[in-house]
Parts: sequence; structure tokens; C-alpha cells
Amino acid sequence: MKALDAILTRNSVPARLLGDPAPDGKDLETILDTAMRAPDHASLRPWRFVIIRGDARKRLGEVFAAALCRRDPLADAEARQKELNRPMRSPLIVTVCAEVVEDHPKVPVVEQIVTCGAAAQNMMNAAHAMGYAGIMLTGANAHDPLVKEALGLKAKDEIIGFLYFGTPESEPRPKKRPDAADYVEEWSDVAPARAAE
Repeated sequence: MKALDAILTRNSVPARLLGDPAPDGKDLETILDTAMRAPDHASLRPWRFVIIRGDARKRLGEVFAAALCRRDPLADAEARQKELNRPMRSPLIVTVCAEVVEDHPKVPVVEQIVTCGAAAQNMMNAAHAMGYAGIMLTGANAHDPLVKEALGLKAKDEIIGFLYFGTPESEPRPKKRPDAADYVEEWSDVAPARAAE
């Protein structure tokens, strides 16, 4: 698949519709290699990728459930079970993390986060180009201190998203996308000066 075709045809596929096979071996290595092509001011390489598959998904579900109970001690059994099941929806999860460098003289934290987001998007496009599918999910678990700690992150670090990968169980439905022209304007330094007069 050509690069532009991959970008223009990629759609997120719900995690529950992702089955085996998931990217593995050389395919997974290639997907991870595409993350290294993300723009990276000062070559900080702030990205970290935590691979979760097999029985490790059950352990992550236990972490999610524990985090829920800490956030909401009154969470009912159904809500806890939902958290236990969450990582089991697809065969592979790549957690994209930012190992933040605080107070960097040239690269503010927001740029480091954007770099990791670009790495995640590269991986999503690469997986699609290789015949796999995926979705990036966040939610409360992506911002929970207990989840971050369980994944080996420090308080300053961030979880950018959980990339769920697998093979789509059916042909993904095309998603109507907005027209880019609706979100674009051309700036000229002349217009603001006139407005200020």
C-alpha cells in the first residue's frame, strides 16, 4: 500500500472487533521502527512503548480494576468487571508513553507530548498499511497514577494512549471525514494590522 493511500484510508476499528493475528515479530518491529520517524525536537526521544499481550493483558485488567476502585470506592461489580475485561478486547496493546524531560531549555513538555502522539500515529498508519487495524484509546486509565506506576512511569510522565492492534474481524466501515478546507484559513500580517486601526 502506498503511504498516502495508507494515511487516507486508515480508520479506527473498535477494539472488540480486533482479533488474531496481531502484529508480531518483524511486523511489530517495523511498526515500532516507524515511531522513530516522528519529529523530535532536540532528539530527546521521549517516547516509551510498553507491549502488553497474552496473559499480561489479564494483569493489566487487574491494574485497571484496582485503579477504578481507588478512584471510586463505590464502583459496583459490573464496573470492576468492565475494567478487568478492557485489555482483553484485542490481542495486542502498545502503550505509548512520554518520559517527560522537565524544564528543558528548548523543548517544552507539550512538544514532547506531541512527539509521542506523532509516533503513535505513525504506528497506526504502518499497521494499517500492513493489513492490520487498530484504535488509540485513553480514558481515566491513561491519567491514573496507579496505572502509570504499574507501567513503570514516574509521576511526571504521561500515557499518551493505549494502541489496541489486531486483524479486523470484518471489513471496517468507511468513516465520513470532514473537509479540510473547513478548518483552514490563510493568514496575512496585513489583516490584523488593519483590524487594530
